Amino acid sequence: MKQTRLPYREAVSVKLLTDKKNSAGLYIHIPFCRKKCAYCDFYSSFVSEELLNKYTEALKKCIEIRGGSFRRPVDTVYLGGGTPSLLKERLPDLLDKVRRCFNVEDNAEITLEANPDGEFEEAIKYAAAAGVNRLSIGVQSGNDEELALLGRMHTAYQAMMAFDAARKAGFDNISLDIMLGLPDSDKSSLERSLRFITDLEPEHISAYILKLEPNTRLFHERGKFNFPDDDAEAEQYLFMCDYLESMAYSHYEISNFCKEGKYSRHNLKYWDCREYLGLGPGAHSFICGERFYYPRDLRAFINGCSPISDGIGGDIEEYLMLRLRLKAGIRFDEFESRYKTKIPQGLIDKARIYEKNGLVSFDGGGFSLTDKGMLVSNSIITELAEEL
Repeated sequence: MKQTRLPYREAVSVKLLTDKKNSAGLYIHIPFCRKKCAYCDFYSSFVSEELLNKYTEALKKCIEIRGGSFRRPVDTVYLGGGTPSLLKERLPDLLDKVRRCFNVEDNAEITLEANPDGEFEEAIKYAAAAGVNRLSIGVQSGNDEELALLGRMHTAYQAMMAFDAARKAGFDNISLDIMLGLPDSDKSSLERSLRFITDLEPEHISAYILKLEPNTRLFHERGKFNFPDDDAEAEQYLFMCDYLESMAYSHYEISNFCKEGKYSRHNLKYWDCREYLGLGPGAHSFICGERFYYPRDLRAFINGCSPISDGIGGDIEEYLMLRLRLKAGIRFDEFESRYKTKIPQGLIDKARIYEKNGLVSFDGGGFSLTDKGMLVSNSIITELAEEL
């Protein structure tokens, strides 16, 4: 397997994450939607009951095969998509198969992504029966005009009713998604959406700046809309950070905020270079230091295709890139324990330069990006990686 290495990493013996005491995460991709949103570039297919049945059976076979050889405990299960809530009555059987084939811990976080549309209440009844204990609901905006522009199939009122239904169904760990940088948006329109979201009092909020992906309807129709420029997007992002933190939401990752202790345990595995297994077309895995993925091909997965190797992962550059997404940032003691070496002084010196510009913050035990720094995280990380 070919891997590009920087000079510093040639001399470092990277500690692969093979400690069997570490619990892994399990991601299951459900690649179906009733309708493709105008901004979405994730791998998904239009749904039919027949295709859902075929795919669920293929997933269960894959779960049997992978679970039979997987000796690690699993403490997070995440059903993402697509629209996983479309599984409805198939959910209990699917998660029962997961529990029988994998060593799922009793206190595992089990998350289901769902859309707040007309099928939501039926779906969460099955989710509750299946043992799902965390919901991630794609609200995106509290403004009906913005929802229509994004191609969403719900209104703000439906989102509010869906959240209420989830609470009545017993869910006490709910994440809501919101988007910023939308066409014709400004701080005032964003504040209305933020107020709508926070008035519901979810435990977790994921907030994303709209990115125009080439293979989306919004990209092809971009000439029709007035998008905020980079400065306006930055202003919205910083305003959102201040607003949510004033509402007692901790900004623990570039795009994620939570009430105390309610961070996404599953997603933290990605940002901390911990291990996870992904099942389904387009799903990625990181196990025993190796990265691999299934092709973005629904038919091939149903027919039993094998995952494809994507090389070795978990090296120092990757760790730097992922950890700096977190507000905790790079901790010197954790770095030394993980890689059996001190962090290069040149990297610290360069980070100090960014500190003078208000982009990096040191606290004695390590350093992290500030909210301003997170806006330009890619360029900062690229510069810092040159010192490895």
